Parts: sequence; C-alpha cells; structure tokens
Amino acid sequence: MPAGALHPVVHGVSRRGLRRLLPEGPWQWAAVAVAALVLLPLASLCWTALQGGQEGLWSHVARYVLPGAARNTLALLVGVGALVVAIGTGAAWLVTAFDFPGRRTVAWALLLPLAVPTYIVAFAYLDLLHPLGPVQGLVRDLLGYDSPRDFRLPDIRGLAGCIVLLGFVLYPYVYLTTRAMFMTQAAGLLDAARTLGATPAQVFRRVALPLARPAIAVGTALALMEVLNDIGASEFLGVQTMTVAVYTTWVTRSDLPGAAQIALAMLAIVVALLALERHARRRQRYAAGERPRPMRPRRLRGGAAALALALGLFPVLVGFLLPAGYLAWEAFERVVQHGVSPQLLASAGNTVGVAAAATVVTLAAGLVLGWSMRLAQGRRRTAGALLALRGGSLGYAVPGTVLAIGLLLPLAWFDDAANVVLAAAGMTPKMLLMGSAAALVLAYAVRFMAIAAGGIEAGLARIPPSLDQAAASLGHAPGATLRRIHLPLLRPALAAAALLVFVDAMKELPATLLLRPLNFETLATWLYAEASRGTYEEGAVAALLIVAVGLLPVVLLARTGVRYGRERMS
Repeated sequence: MPAGALHPVVHGVSRRGLRRLLPEGPWQWAAVAVAALVLLPLASLCWTALQGGQEGLWSHVARYVLPGAARNTLALLVGVGALVVAIGTGAAWLVTAFDFPGRRTVAWALLLPLAVPTYIVAFAYLDLLHPLGPVQGLVRDLLGYDSPRDFRLPDIRGLAGCIVLLGFVLYPYVYLTTRAMFMTQAAGLLDAARTLGATPAQVFRRVALPLARPAIAVGTALALMEVLNDIGASEFLGVQTMTVAVYTTWVTRSDLPGAAQIALAMLAIVVALLALERHARRRQRYAAGERPRPMRPRRLRGGAAALALALGLFPVLVGFLLPAGYLAWEAFERVVQHGVSPQLLASAGNTVGVAAAATVVTLAAGLVLGWSMRLAQGRRRTAGALLALRGGSLGYAVPGTVLAIGLLLPLAWFDDAANVVLAAAGMTPKMLLMGSAAALVLAYAVRFMAIAAGGIEAGLARIPPSLDQAAASLGHAPGATLRRIHLPLLRPALAAAALLVFVDAMKELPATLLLRPLNFETLATWLYAEASRGTYEEGAVAALLIVAVGLLPVVLLARTGVRYGRERMS
C-alpha cells in the first residue's frame, strides 16, 4: 500500500479522537465552562506562586514560619485522624451491633456535632474552660480552693486541645460512612465467624473492621479536609497551622505570592488525601452478590446497656451539648440584658443574602453539570462531560483559604478588563468584583459546587431513561425535557442540595475572611472578630444562630438514616 494511502485513515482516526475530546452540544459546552470556572482559581494559584514572594519576607516565612506550621498541620492531621477513626468507628459499631434502651436516639444524636462548626466549638470551650469560667470555678468550689492561683486545670490552648476538640466535632464523617457500611454487611459472614468460635471482639476486629476499611478511609479523608480548611479553631487555640500561615502571610505581611506558595503546599496535602480515598475505594466490590441480610443487633441489659448508652452519648455531650448549651445560656443572658445589637442584625442579613445568592448560583451551575452528564449517558460519555463532572467536583476539596488566594488574580483581571470598557464609555472606573459581595458568591459557588452537582446527579439517576426517550420521540428538545419533566421530579433533590449549600455558605469562614468587602460582616466573621477581641458574650448570639441553622441538614440526615435503617431491618 502506498504511503499516501495511509493519510485518510490517520486523518479519520485523528478526527474521531478530536470529536471524542470535544464536548457535544450546548449543554456539555456549558458544563465545561462551569468546570473551567472551578479550575481557574487553581491555575491562578500556580501562576501567583511562580511570581516569587518578597525576598526578605519570604525567606523569613520559609525559615521560621513554614517548618513549624507544616509540623503542626501534620501533627494535627495525624491526631485528629486517629481520634475520628476511634470515635466514629466505635460509635458506628455500637449502634449497629448492639441493641439497648435509647439506641435509636443515640444513632441520630451522634450526628449533632455536624451542626457546630469547628471555630464555634473552640470559641465556646475557650470561655467554658477559662480559669475564671464556670467549669474551673465549679471544680475549685468542690475542692475547696478560693482562687485560680491555688488551682487551675491545664490550658486548653495548644496542639493537644485542638486535636481533642476537632476530633469530637468531626467524627460524624467517619460515623456516617462506617455505619452505612456496617448496616449493609452480610450477616452470614459474621454468623460464620461466630460459629467458628470467634468472640464478639474478634468478630469486630477480624471480620467487620477489615470490610469497613474503605468507608473508614473515605470518612477520615473528609474529616481531614475539614481540618485543613479550619482557620478559626486553630487560631483561637494558638496552633500555627498552614492555613493560619497563609492568612497571616497575606493579610499581615502583604506577601501574596508567598501565601500562594504555602497554599500550594496545602493543596499537595489535599491531593494526597484524595489519593488515599481513591485507593481505599479501589476494592470496594468484594461483597457483591445477592442482597445481604443485615445482622441482628445483640440485646444488652442492665449495666451493659447503661454503659453502652453512656458511651454513645459521651461524644454528643462533648461535641454538641456542652458547647451548644453554653452558647444558648450566654446568648439568653446577653439578649435579656442588652438586647440584640443592630450590627449583629445587619451581619445576619448579610449572611442570609449572600448565602441565598450563592445557593441560587450554585444550584444553577450544578444543574448544568448534572444534566450534561445525563445527556452524555444516553449516547457516549465524551471527555468533555467527564472533565466537567470531575472539574466541577474539585472545589469542595480545596480549602477556603487556598480558594480565596486563587480567586484574587481572576477577579483583578475581570475588573481591569471591565474598567477598560467603562473608561472607553466615559464612565468612572471602579472595582466591580474585587472587594464586593459578588466575589463571596463566586467563592461559595466554586467551593460548594460538588454538593449541588452530586445531589442533582443522584436525583437524576432515580429518573428512568425511558422518560427522556419518550420526550425525544415527541419532539421535545433537551431543554424542554428538563423544564417539563425532570425539574418537577427533581424538587426533593434540589431542595436537599439547596439546604446543604445554604448552610455551608452561612458557616464558611476562611474564604469570607479573605474576600469580604470592607465593613461587611457575616455571622461567621462577626464571631471571629469578637473572639479575637475576647468579648465572648457578644459572639455567643452569632454562634448560636449559626448552630441553629446548621441543625437543619443534620435533621435531614437523621431522618434519612432512620428511614434507611428501618428499611434494612424490615
């Protein structure tokens, strides 16, 4: 065959490969644009880091700040990881393998710490365990001491206190995933182990725990990403982490490239955590087959039942009841004596407004991502659709501080381009996105895109493809099919995704601290400022409002978990 005869074949192959790489249709192009919006801050972060920090400041940070911050961060990750695995796995096995009075209440109450952000728990315990606070005062009264100089408990500030507090707040991530795994494990495997003479402890250690390892790894990775995102708790407790180093390097030392370089190091840790989660899930198909019969919990009575109840309620007491109860009392006293501050009401209004706007934008973008994947499933999953889904899901894994650093340059580029147009039109140039509430909305949308896209994609998966085929046979375009058929069926999924995005946007602190406009406070930044000044009474009302709103998705999760548990046991 002549050499020239190969050209049409090669040309055809290259054209087919190019078509597979490119998105198909306007919906996939829109999905790729959404994914590009999520990936843009990461590309901007790399560009900013390559600019090089201020020589004197960066050498100081690299020599004296970064090594200690890296050690503290790694120690915090290891300590919190061990604690959430111990508490979350133990609690999941307790409410799954044993039956005792109050078990159902304990099963959903173990989710309550999810309603309390880490910085609020640190805020509450700093005042609760202060040398002049109620706990140490009660202990001194019981022991007969009159002054804090005579007796005081160890200071909660420090790495150990930060590990304990974060562990008791973040264990529900492991509890949720591991309990779901325990509930779906085949009872036959556990029964076989018992018939071979294994004790209950051996059944747990040698059968149930190895099978649940992927779920434990997934929950631990989620909890550790929350540790990396935290800035309030670690700063309140005096722990210099990499997140705090990013904030101080930018805000205090005005070294944006240096902050971007530290942020890139944090991003490398995030990638390692995601790789761990993927590695844990790679063999998650080894119990396939017929639907497993759930195990029957072992009935406990007497002292054993009381001990199980106490063990189940202890994490709830430390992670939710004590801080939330103390905040409720402090907020009540503050409101009764001084009323509600007008500035606090303004902060609450700002919080609701920005969170609501971010929810609308995030749901719209998530709907584009989910619907584009739905259309691709009917034909072939092109690289464009897969890229859109993967790229749109990256934002939640990126800490808010890192995301804020990455957004600065794109926001500045947009404002510069807009000002050129305004100047050409004879209008006064001004900052349109930088330093505005729109920057916060964009940051929240990028950060929580994965929540909306995942919820919508799960809702679309429950809708039979035959409805799409019927609509297409009647001549409906994809947009009309989405509007007239899928949106009404997606209302529960959209409502759940909107609730989760709204609550997470209200609680978000790192990105809000770095991107908020001047003299613009949200409940989270109001609390941060009051805690930094040591005026805990002023911040208690804001903290209680955030906790109250944070209870909404926890109630939703609890109801879903209870319904699922009843279905499994029926």
